[in-house]
Amino acid sequence: MHEALGLLLLHIKGLWRRRWTILVTAWVISVAGWIGIHFIPDRFEASARVYVDTQSLLGPLLHGMAFQPNADQETQMLTNTLISRPHLKRVLAMTDLQLAATTPAQRERILDQLQSEVKVTGTGRMNLYTISYQNPDPRLAKDVVRALLQIFLESGVGNARNNVHSAQRFIDQQLRDASDKLDGADEAIKAFKQQHLGLMPGNSLDYFSTLSDLSRKLDAAKLQLREATAQRDAIKGQLEGDAPSLVGSVSTTPAATSPLEARIGALESRLDTLRLTYTNDYPDVVALRQTIAQLRARERREASRVGPATGAAPNVAQDPYYQELGTQLADAEAAAASLQAKVQGYQTRYDQLKAAADKLPGIEEHYSELTRNYDVYKRNYDLLLAKREAADMSSRMQAQTGVVDFRVIDPPHVPLTPAWPNRPLFVSGVLLAAIAVGIAVAFLLNQIFKTVDDPFSLRECSDLPLLGAVALVQNAEFLQQKNSGLFRYALACLSLLVVYSAVLVFQSVPVPGIG
Repeated sequence: MHEALGLLLLHIKGLWRRRWTILVTAWVISVAGWIGIHFIPDRFEASARVYVDTQSLLGPLLHGMAFQPNADQETQMLTNTLISRPHLKRVLAMTDLQLAATTPAQRERILDQLQSEVKVTGTGRMNLYTISYQNPDPRLAKDVVRALLQIFLESGVGNARNNVHSAQRFIDQQLRDASDKLDGADEAIKAFKQQHLGLMPGNSLDYFSTLSDLSRKLDAAKLQLREATAQRDAIKGQLEGDAPSLVGSVSTTPAATSPLEARIGALESRLDTLRLTYTNDYPDVVALRQTIAQLRARERREASRVGPATGAAPNVAQDPYYQELGTQLADAEAAAASLQAKVQGYQTRYDQLKAAADKLPGIEEHYSELTRNYDVYKRNYDLLLAKREAADMSSRMQAQTGVVDFRVIDPPHVPLTPAWPNRPLFVSGVLLAAIAVGIAVAFLLNQIFKTVDDPFSLRECSDLPLLGAVALVQNAEFLQQKNSGLFRYALACLSLLVVYSAVLVFQSVPVPGIG
């Protein structure tokens, strides 16, 4: 411990002995450094602060009704892309920087400098962003920041609107496609229902009940047809077997209406009654028309058999009983023909329904596929329709209020003092560095040119035994010279401090800038 303390004192004494070396070195380095600092060009920093309000009042009110982009992410993207190449080219065109870009190489170099020197910093949750830029020309620095601020504000509003408009165009196109698909599926279902009427899935019970009901009606119609046929045959037998004799002279009285004509008239009256209710395609109407046509043909044949020579119908035509049987026969034949047509219609429908029973599984599968496609198209259409309404509402909301509100807190300004270099700090740093270099030079000289100052140093330098030491007697003249030397050294140190203070004050005076 004592040896280390002694060694430290030894070095201190050596440095003190070379104190003029330290001072001269400090003077030379300080003066040279202060002159160099004076010629360093100033760089003025222009800055602007913007507050981005992402807490819109309409956000909670329109939650779930309108599309609300992530304002924080959009703001972060804007700050990251503000110093992109396209934006910096706009800045170059909006300021006097383009005057210095006479060649493409100079233009690229200026763009690279802008990209490295422009700073966009944020304060996190407070959404407060600062745009800053340094340049030797304070006015140019302010113009650059103003241009960047304008681009930042325009990008914040324009990008959101462009995104909404792009989304609207895309949704409209998809909505038209979905509408076409939905209409096509609807038409396919309608055509399928018309083609397979009564056989649609979900109506299986109705189909089988219809088939069963049609079978019962067919059986009942066949039974009625057999009854009507039997009744007709019975009347025909009576008419053929019980006809009165033809003995006697031919009547000279005008012939009464024949039974065949009466029968045709009755059938025509019934036909007129049915036409008031049904169309010409109704089975009963068709049957009556066929029966009337047959009776007309029969009437013409009987008239041709009587011949023109007889001059009058036989007396049997005037028999009331025969006339009554003829009327009943006509009614029976008409009823039988009507029932025959009805049976044929029921039989045709029954055969068609029975043949379609094998097609039910395929019909159900095809119909399920059609309805499944329709449900998918309908769901997509409804979803796109809701999205389009949300996009329209978002567009109107952004056009009126905006999701993100930009507020310029501090417009672009430039302080009177330059941002770089910090001359007072540099002046002080040069002084401290000069003193440190002086101490290092003195220490190095002490190591090269060693001097013995005390018995301890002498004993360290040689292996000879120390017999004694002679003390220096300081007389008055020696003390006067010593004090004079100390005074001159202090005066030189004080001069260095005075010059340092003067340079510090001079470098601290603000130069004219632009506010």
